[in-house]
Amino acid sequence: MRPEEGETVTATRTFEKADVEQFAETTGDRGDHHLEADEQGRLLVHGLLTASLATEIGGRYNVLARTMTYEFRRPVYTGETVRCETTFTSVEERDGDLEVAADLTYVREDDDETVLTGSWDGLIRGGE
Repeated sequence: MRPEEGETVTATRTFEKADVEQFAETTGDRGDHHLEADEQGRLLVHGLLTASLATEIGGRYNVLARTMTYEFRRPVYTGETVRCETTFTSVEERDGDLEVAADLTYVREDDDETVLTGSWDGLIRGGE
């Protein structure tokens, strides 16, 4: 699949308690703020777990990421659904490959709040 400059694609996920617990186990980030439920019984989702939605989109296009930047704007809790909107800002052919860049906006669907913004760039080998 080849992205087009200006194209926006999305990935959506509802984060669950098991996701947070598995991420904590995998990464070793077992901070109390992630593993102790709030007064509503929710866990705070790790920022990088939330940010991982962009890797789903990168995977669709076989992007080898070079850089990724994030600004965490609002907390995300288990049970909340987040949509990652990825807009390709640059798609350039170079030596048979594609160099790509994208802007990211993560929106909590319940209240339409932006929870995270960022960008990434990378390479698609063979341009496909």
